[in-house]
Amino acid sequence: MSEAAKGHVAMLAFSMLVAGSFALGSIVANEIAPTALNAVRFLLAGAVIGVAAMATGGIPRSTWVAPWRYVVLGGLFAIYFVLMFEGLKTAPPVSAAAVFTLTPVLTALAGWVLLRQITTPFMAAALAIGGAGALWVIFRADLAALMAFEIGTGEMIYFVGCVSHAIYTPMVRKLNRGERPLVFTFGMICAGFLVLLAWGWPAIRATEWTALSPTVWIAIFYVAICASAMTFVLLQFASLRLPSAKVMAYTYLTPSWVILWEIALGNGAPPFAILGGVALTAVALLMLLKQR
Repeated sequence: MSEAAKGHVAMLAFSMLVAGSFALGSIVANEIAPTALNAVRFLLAGAVIGVAAMATGGIPRSTWVAPWRYVVLGGLFAIYFVLMFEGLKTAPPVSAAAVFTLTPVLTALAGWVLLRQITTPFMAAALAIGGAGALWVIFRADLAALMAFEIGTGEMIYFVGCVSHAIYTPMVRKLNRGERPLVFTFGMICAGFLVLLAWGWPAIRATEWTALSPTVWIAIFYVAICASAMTFVLLQFASLRLPSAKVMAYTYLTPSWVILWEIALGNGAPPFAILGGVALTAVALLMLLKQR
């Protein structure tokens, strides 16, 4: 399997795992402060990644050269995750996932600004189709709402987080100095945890940890292990093997995965009309995968 193919497989797994955080996150978003939840998330994910890094070659001292790199990356991801859970307080999971699918367009722009990565006309067309599908879902297949540009507060909050996520992807390639994905991810998680500790300390202290419901703890462990530790490594792995826009193109699968998660959790499927937008995002992904 070629290195590029490995990158594609990594992003396929990434999209499936990320989708679960939307479905579970919407259930617990109003039960715990986003900064508190994500501080624990980064702590647990850091422990898992740290052990894995030590077991697969160790963490060389050179990893900590220019630690500001990890602060930049950790800060970007901390902003993304906190705003994601803030948005999920009011945004439906499928709509939030549709907002996430706008990140390829943002990433293509960030990739050009930071790395001068060129987006071809074919890729631009695919991104446009995917963006149109995302907007159709975000506006609940309501043309009147689309024309009036009536966006929910939760979606707007999460969009700001997605801008942070889009910048993160090309920054990985720009700031990586040859560190292995596990080691580089560990540095980022450590920095992100410190950022969240400083940012959310009042909320962390105010949280009654022993009174949290089992559902909240299930969500915390899922987002920490599956949607953090595993996806961080997958994203870093793919970002070093694929152009930034193609890496984030896999976010187009997220609404489809979220729909499956919602059905599995007993929340039912979204209105049929919304599925048209989901189909457009799938077309965009196929176009990007077909491109050479």
